[in-house]
Amino acid sequence: MIESGGSDPPTEHLEGAASVPTRSNLKRKNQKKNLRFQMWNGSGNNRLLPSPPILKPNQMSWHPQYRSSKFRHVYGKPASKENCYDSVPITRSVHDNHFCAVNPHFIAVVTECAGGGAFLVIPLHQTGKLDPHYPKVCGHRGNVLDIKWNPFNDFEIASCSEDATIKIWNIPKQLLARNLTTYRKELVGHARRVGLVEWHPTAANILFSAGYDYKVMVWNLDTKESVVASPVKTIACHQDVILSMSFNTNGSLLATTCKDRKIRVVDPRLGTVLQEASYKGHRANKVLFLGNLKKLLSTGTSRWNNRQMALWDQDNLSVPLTEEDLDGSSGVLFPFYDSDTSMLYIVGKGDGNIRYYEVSVEKPYLSYLTEFRSYNPQKGIGIMPKRGLDVSSCEIFRFYKLITTKSLIEPVSMIVPRRSESYQEDIYPPTAAAQPSLTAHEWLSGINREPIMMSLRPGSEPLEPQPLSPEKKPFSNSMAQVSPGLLEPMAQLATNDDRTPRSLLGEKTPKWTTERRLEEKSWLSNGTDIFECPPPKTENELLHMFYRQQEEIRRLRELLMQREVQTKQLELEIKNLRMGLGQF
Repeated sequence: MIESGGSDPPTEHLEGAASVPTRSNLKRKNQKKNLRFQMWNGSGNNRLLPSPPILKPNQMSWHPQYRSSKFRHVYGKPASKENCYDSVPITRSVHDNHFCAVNPHFIAVVTECAGGGAFLVIPLHQTGKLDPHYPKVCGHRGNVLDIKWNPFNDFEIASCSEDATIKIWNIPKQLLARNLTTYRKELVGHARRVGLVEWHPTAANILFSAGYDYKVMVWNLDTKESVVASPVKTIACHQDVILSMSFNTNGSLLATTCKDRKIRVVDPRLGTVLQEASYKGHRANKVLFLGNLKKLLSTGTSRWNNRQMALWDQDNLSVPLTEEDLDGSSGVLFPFYDSDTSMLYIVGKGDGNIRYYEVSVEKPYLSYLTEFRSYNPQKGIGIMPKRGLDVSSCEIFRFYKLITTKSLIEPVSMIVPRRSESYQEDIYPPTAAAQPSLTAHEWLSGINREPIMMSLRPGSEPLEPQPLSPEKKPFSNSMAQVSPGLLEPMAQLATNDDRTPRSLLGEKTPKWTTERRLEEKSWLSNGTDIFECPPPKTENELLHMFYRQQEEIRRLRELLMQREVQTKQLELEIKNLRMGLGQF
């Protein structure tokens, strides 16, 4: 028989021994608490410490606040090798420009050329290795410094050069068989080389150019002369070389940065400076209007030569709203803003990565999302207009990186990950269409107008397909903000408000056609009347119509599922209501 010692605990307390607080356990716990408070307060003595203050969740730096955003998981997807443009002789100019311009039909790239300046115009579908003897667009006597496609004509491009001229080219729809040397117009007015060209965002045939003579010139191309020797306006408010130009949405304001590192907001018709930044802590290099937010974003360097971006109120450029240092590299930062998704992309010259942020009207104004990383540094960059994106893969932006080390042009798509294969209306709001909203004469006379909008839904058309007469303009402006995706459910409900616009739109069509559209909406597919469209004549047209019908079937299925869920919810609410009334 084993005798229990005095130090052993009694057998009846063995089961609850772990739950009984002893004096030594309490002493250890108090010592740990005091040690935690000492570490938190930063003191090591054993004096009595005050209790720590209670921090709210938004005050705790170790509890980050995650924003609810549909673009938080956007990722960059580079194109495969066979979908890139290989063996392209990209220019080796040190000028800080994009050197690339893209539209849904062509990609234009400034190239190396002996005996003058030239650039390539490659059809977008012609990927792979480029022929060494591929035809060029050449006619400048000096190196080409900038190229820009006409936003309202995919077959017209403007180029500026060191020979102090700007040339307007008409690109043929068929492939180039030999070098293109005949230009449509030549603009002669600058005294020194021309570094920048920009098309007006809403007015047709209005072009801006900035030269090394410190002048910005406004050109009216709506003339019959092939050589235009005098601009309609010369803006001479800069004291040094102009580094960048940017328009607001309707083109009523022009923002510029100069080599004196100042930002100016100018009235482009009068040439007067409305705002000028005199802030010394940020030396701006590039500037960009952020859509309709009434804000400017500039990229440049800080006092310590760190690459930096700053956000400004366009009505007050005295102090930036916020500043953010990025890194210590020396390459120029190119900003790109997508007003449809409120996303900002920062691309550095000589970098391999692309940072992107989400912009909001309240603090914090810039919310970092993530970045696309690559080992291939970009010499220049081009962007595809929204109407040229692939909406079936949820693509919201597309870059074309010029990689001189490999003589390669690599497309990079920014994609929102979605499981559904149908058209995503929430990430594709109405965007600017390829049609001007006013003529050059109207803009020069002082009229401002917002751009014409269109839906990116496959098969849809701009909301204003033709220029309307003056008596119909108020109606056209009101309809320009409505997407076809919103008009279709209204038409299905057959409301009285919808019948009036439809009848106005059908004034030029026979009466029976208008009635058929109103009464038999099931004949419409993606906003196109099947009975009015001619039958497909080629295999591509047949496939296009087939894909449109498949997209419409998917959309209708999703709509039907949503209606079924709403019906079940209503049935449950009615049932609960009846049970509640039965109790009383």
